[in-house]
Amino acid sequence: MSTPSTDERPRDDEAERATNEGAREGRRGGTVREYHAKVWDEPSIMEMGAAGRRGITFPEAESAVRDTVGSAADYLPDAVAREDDPALPEVAEPFVVRHYLHLAQETLGFTNISMWGTCTMKYAPTMNEQLEKRHLSNLHPRQDDDTLQGMLEIAHELDGYLQELSGMDRFSFQPASGTQSAFVFTSLLRKYLEDRGELDQRTEIVTTLYSHACLPATADVAGFDVVTLQPGENSYPSTEALEAAVSEKTAALMIVNPNDLGVYNPNVDEWVDIVHDAGGLCFYDQANFNSTMGISRARDVGFDASHYMLHKTFGNPKGGLGPAAGAFGCREELVEYLPTPLVEYDEADDHYSLDYDRPNSVGKVREFWGNLPLVMKAYVWVRSMGAEGIVEASNLSVLGNNYLETLLEDVPGLAKTVENVTQRRMEMTRYSWGELFEDTGVSTVDIRRRLTDFGIDAYWMSHDPWTYDEPFTPEPGEMHSKENIETYAEALRRIAEEAYDDPERVKTAPHNQSIDRVDEERIDDPDQWAMTWRAYQRKFGDHED
Repeated sequence: MSTPSTDERPRDDEAERATNEGAREGRRGGTVREYHAKVWDEPSIMEMGAAGRRGITFPEAESAVRDTVGSAADYLPDAVAREDDPALPEVAEPFVVRHYLHLAQETLGFTNISMWGTCTMKYAPTMNEQLEKRHLSNLHPRQDDDTLQGMLEIAHELDGYLQELSGMDRFSFQPASGTQSAFVFTSLLRKYLEDRGELDQRTEIVTTLYSHACLPATADVAGFDVVTLQPGENSYPSTEALEAAVSEKTAALMIVNPNDLGVYNPNVDEWVDIVHDAGGLCFYDQANFNSTMGISRARDVGFDASHYMLHKTFGNPKGGLGPAAGAFGCREELVEYLPTPLVEYDEADDHYSLDYDRPNSVGKVREFWGNLPLVMKAYVWVRSMGAEGIVEASNLSVLGNNYLETLLEDVPGLAKTVENVTQRRMEMTRYSWGELFEDTGVSTVDIRRRLTDFGIDAYWMSHDPWTYDEPFTPEPGEMHSKENIETYAEALRRIAEEAYDDPERVKTAPHNQSIDRVDEERIDDPDQWAMTWRAYQRKFGDHED
């Protein structure tokens, strides 16, 4: 099938079409650039090194020091002391630096354009890494509070900033992720209902199909029955559907708004009232906060608890499975249940402390008091942005996404999901390549692989299970310029046209990356890879230099 031309696609508004075409033709700097990744035949670190090589050697302690403090081995219990030196790769520092530099050069990610949807990925300033190294690397969580006043002050002040953004009365930074924040809520909910004598009665948590999968998952883990509302004609469930689902069994409502299609439910305040009238609590998953930050507040709408992704929305880095930090906040009546410890401030003594003496707390959900480097970096982000900057970033996020929509609306084979929705999408929009797949056999996975050939990060598709064929969910956020957005749209248009003209070119992508195609069967076979030195030795034997 040949590629449909622009002229073959009917338009209701010729003036709008001319404007959009003019935007595409008149762009500056939006042109897709030539790109080819570096290619290194790089071994794994476990295959490198030789006996006797060292990254650093430590001098013997002076006799006066040894006589005063003794040997380090004396401080170890006999049960944990090794009989032999650990078997580890022995690699000199220059080789290690070169090795990881090569791997970094082969990695695309945020070194170029990345518009990762439902996550609000954004630039993480490298200055923050220097701040972390300089001020946090020597701290230990078991230090006396008197020696942690600076870090405790940062955590306490960030708590206050998030209270202002959400309207909540207190925050905990202990959750390691958004999913753990949802788990904190379900744990807190159980204790709250138990104290009220309603745990046996209120057994159901209501959520929606286009909320994050961690909400029903954590509800199930906590022992609740999950009621999932299906979307109506505007992509969010009707208020009548919620009313039918709520009963004396309802423990809570857990939702994301705007949802994962990018659509905001304007009836959310009515929803909260319905659940409250039935005796339940309401939890606001604000992973998609980028379009409403500084504009609407969870508590003002009526929510009892909410959370933020410090590792996404607040300018922090996020890698696979970490680092991450979820900030969980709640209203005053629920503060007694928060995880321990909380940071307290004594104004009279101008002193910060960690409060572990909280008898009604749900306990700990991770070690110590949270991921402090991310707390510090989120604090820097808030202070750098300021109130006006946060609102501006929210507006730019919505503007950028809607501009991207205008550039993608006539890309062959691409359609917005729920096309009949009349209101604008917020910071992201979910699309479907279903038509293109039917016409060409090129899938959304093929397209995201081909996108990396243009130096652009592979896009986010959607959470599983897919409810639309061949999904694609971009989210420009506030960090990408107009030219970046145009480049992104131009690359997608070029790939779509290529799919109609030369589908095999797209199906066999990537062609310009450091690795043409990952052997997925090898990834699924644990006998063919090792994540630790011990596993490597066990599976592949001693390394010979």
